[in-house]
Amino acid sequence: MARPIKETPELFGKDAQRFEKMISQPMPVSKEEKERARKAYEVMKSISNFQW
Repeated sequence: MARPIKETPELFGKDAQRFEKMISQPMPVSKEEKERARKAYEVMKSISNFQW
């Protein structure tokens, strides 16, 4: 049987402010990284054989 999922802790104060700032200003991704991710996706898509 699977283990139960623990509750996610709440953030307060400076931790909450830092987290909110980090998610509102994501780091830019280079074109090379995007292309590498797209190629990895295409490879995985080509080898999967899901029947929907």
